[in-house]
Amino acid sequence: MSRRIALSAAAGVVVLGGAGAFALAHAGEQSPTLAHSTARYAAPDGDRAGSLTFVTDVTASSGVKSVKVLAWPENSSFAGKGLTAEDMADVEAAVCRPSGTHTVRCTYTVPVTRAYANASPRGAWHVSVLATAQDGTTTLDTEAAGFTVR
Repeated sequence: MSRRIALSAAAGVVVLGGAGAFALAHAGEQSPTLAHSTARYAAPDGDRAGSLTFVTDVTASSGVKSVKVLAWPENSSFAGKGLTAEDMADVEAAVCRPSGTHTVRCTYTVPVTRAYANASPRGAWHVSVLATAQDGTTTLDTEAAGFTVR
C-alpha cells in the first residue's frame, strides 16, 4: 500500500511539475497589455499650434519592442471596415521609457497646425495602438482612448 501511495505521489509531482513548466512557458508568450491610456487634444489658439498627446502604459514579460499609434475620426472608413494590425504597420511610433518591471510608459505627441485643424473632421476621434513585444506577440486596441475635435 505505501508503495502505491509513493508511486501516486511521484506521478502527481511529475504532472504538477509539467503543468507548472507549461504555465511558465505560456506566461512568457502572453500578448502585451495596455493600461491607463489617455488622449489630450488641444486645438490651435491664436498663433499657438495645438497638439495631440497620447499616453499609455504597456507591459510585456519579454519586453516591449514597439508601440505604434494612430488617431482617426469616428466617421472614417476604419469605423466601417475595422482597423487591423496591417493598417498600423506604417504609422508613427510612440516614445517609450521604462516605468517598472516589464512595463514602459509610452508617449506620442504630434503638433496640430491651424491648417490641419481646419481640414480635420469635427466630432469624436479614436486612438488606436499596436503594441509589439520582444517575443513577437502583439496587442491591437482599436479604441485605446478618444478625444473630440470641435
